[in-house]
Amino acid sequence: MFAPVYFDHNATTPLDPRVLEGMMPYLREQYGNASSRHEYGRAARRAIDEARQRVAYAVGAHPTEVVFTSGGSEANNLFIKGAAACLSPGLAAISAIEHPCVREPAKQLARAGWRLREIAVDDNCRVAGVDFQTVLAEKPAILSVMLANNETGAVQDVADLATQAGSVRAWFHTDAVQAFGKLALDFRALNGAGVHALTLSAHKLGGPKGAGALVVDKRVELQPLVAGGGHERGLRSGTENVAAIVGFGLAAELAVARLDERAQQLAVLRTELETGLVAQGATIFAGAAGRLPNTSYFAFAGIDGETLVGKLDRAGFAVAAGAACSSANPEPSHVLLAMGVESGLARGAVRVSLGADNSASQVRDFLGALNTTILQLKGLQALTS
Repeated sequence: MFAPVYFDHNATTPLDPRVLEGMMPYLREQYGNASSRHEYGRAARRAIDEARQRVAYAVGAHPTEVVFTSGGSEANNLFIKGAAACLSPGLAAISAIEHPCVREPAKQLARAGWRLREIAVDDNCRVAGVDFQTVLAEKPAILSVMLANNETGAVQDVADLATQAGSVRAWFHTDAVQAFGKLALDFRALNGAGVHALTLSAHKLGGPKGAGALVVDKRVELQPLVAGGGHERGLRSGTENVAAIVGFGLAAELAVARLDERAQQLAVLRTELETGLVAQGATIFAGAAGRLPNTSYFAFAGIDGETLVGKLDRAGFAVAAGAACSSANPEPSHVLLAMGVESGLARGAVRVSLGADNSASQVRDFLGALNTTILQLKGLQALTS
């Protein structure tokens, strides 16, 4: 089977074999429902409790603050819509670069009587301080600013933003899905600065798909999205996915254990990658911002991103296009447009997101294949112009 080199770790990561090994008993002989009173159920409950402790420890939280969900999208929706349901309609403010699973529930609030405001960012994908102060003057009830952007990798100083927001007494949430496993997270410190909730996902750090969490200050009142048997402190009913939750706990523990070493390794690879990209004439987006160590987002003038991604896939490299392009939605990345990138260049955006198993030789091979592909595409353009 043809297996391209995998450079798309911000989309999902390979399941760590140690995580799979830890999950297997709960897919076979330990099949109990964690709500059951017999030994099978008690074993499942113990496994969930242990996983909750592991996730909590990995992000500096208390286990009672961890609410397991089916993933980051559900956790973001739980906070945005769950908090809003317990408040009088007011202003919800989100950064202009949020993931759709924050943007779309926020738009649902707007259709239900809330006012929605997007906070501007600068050309390096960082929240614009002046506009943030303008938003605060409008007294938002809910604020959501992602910790690290999934496209550019730009990291926000959410602790500082939350401190600034303290005077307006808004519930402050951060989507930390991309940051978890790549940056050190300390919910206790963030909470002390004024961050009330953060979102996590297992499959971004070597865990399984189908498991995530909302880490939330217990003072925040939330209305559950899913009502039923009262699981997860009544905030997320439904029989728990024990195997996935166990895998989440193991993945969190493993990711934190090697965090600094892995970050240094990835930063070295990214530097080599971007040195080669610039030499070939690429524009690096958010290049001057503090970024996740594994993420590079770039474009070549006049080269379509979707076309480039397809050709690179056939050349043996799996990367991601930045634009959400389809026949129904040809618009370029809303993140790049918010940064002020010209739409033509934005349509050329390509993201490389590196992982622990990638090597310097793979990066060099990629740069060679990229150079060949760019020359071919420019040659085709010359023929058709």
